[in-house]
Amino acid sequence: MERVLSSELAAHPGELVTIQGWLHRQRRLANVSFLVLRDARARMVAAFRATLDELGFTEIHTPKLVGAATEGGANVFRVDYFGRDAFLAQSPQLYKQAMVGVFERVYEVGPAFRAEPHDTGRHLSEFTSLDAELGFIRDHRDVMTVTEACVLAMLEATGPIPVVHFEDVRSGDEPDLSPEDERRICAEHGELVFVEGFPTAKRAFYTHPDPDRPAWSRGFDLLYRGTEIVSGAQRLHRYDDYLTALRARGLDPASFAGYLQAFRYGMPPHGGFAIGLPRLVAQATGLGNLRETTLFPRDRSRLTP
Repeated sequence: MERVLSSELAAHPGELVTIQGWLHRQRRLANVSFLVLRDARARMVAAFRATLDELGFTEIHTPKLVGAATEGGANVFRVDYFGRDAFLAQSPQLYKQAMVGVFERVYEVGPAFRAEPHDTGRHLSEFTSLDAELGFIRDHRDVMTVTEACVLAMLEATGPIPVVHFEDVRSGDEPDLSPEDERRICAEHGELVFVEGFPTAKRAFYTHPDPDRPAWSRGFDLLYRGTEIVSGAQRLHRYDDYLTALRARGLDPASFAGYLQAFRYGMPPHGGFAIGLPRLVAQATGLGNLRETTLFPRDRSRLTP
C-alpha cells in the first residue's frame, strides 16, 4: 500500500493509502475528512492573502473585545470587562474602515462571534471571517471586482461572475432573500452569482444608499451553489451621514464615538466585504453542515472541548 503525505491526498481520490506522519502512527483515524478539509481551508486562506497582497493590501489585526456592538444589533455576546460591559466582536468592520484612512487597502483573517439563536447547519457562534476594505473607490462595483478576484483564486475557478439586482430576483415584496431564493438564483444564473442593490433598511447602518434611489443600497452578496458566502458594500464616509443613519436606526451616536471620530477629519469613499470561511469550505466540498468544516465548532449547545 502506497504511503503518502496528507498534502498529497487530493491526488489519490478513491484509493486506499497509508498516511505518513507521526500523528497517524499515534492515532487510528476512522476517516480522513479532517485532513482533506484542513488542506482546503489552508489553501483558501493562502489564496485570499496572496491575492490581496498582490493588489497592494496590508494585513491588520484588530481587537475582538470591543466596547460597542459592531453591527448595532442585539445578537452579541456580552462579557464582564472589569466591571464594565464589553462585547465579543461581530466583525472587524469599524476598525478596518478606520485603517483605510491609514493604509488605503487592508484585510484581516480572524474570528467573529454571533449570538444568533439559530440551531441549523448554516450558523456557528464563532467562525473564521476573511475581511477586506479598500479606499478611493467609485462605487460598490470596485469592491465586487476585488471580491471576485479573491473568490475565484480561492476556488481555483474562472470568471466573470454574473450580477443580478435584488429587485429583479426577490420573491414578491420580500425585503431579503430566503435560502430557497438563493438556491433558485444560482439554479437560474450560475454556480457563482452576485446580487446587488439590497434594501437600505435591511443592511447595516454604515451601508451607502444608491444616490439615485436611496431606498436601495450599494450593498451586495455573493452566492455560491445556492448559499450566501460573501456580504459587502460601499460604506458611508461622511460624518454627518453617519449621525443621520445611526439615529434613523435608533442607535446612540455616543456609543460609537471612537469609531465616528475618524470620519470627523475626512475619509475617502470606501467599501469592503467579508467571506465566511466555513460556509465557503462547506459549499466547495459539498458538506451540508458548517460543523463538519470547523475544528471544535461553537454553537448554541457546544462549548467543549
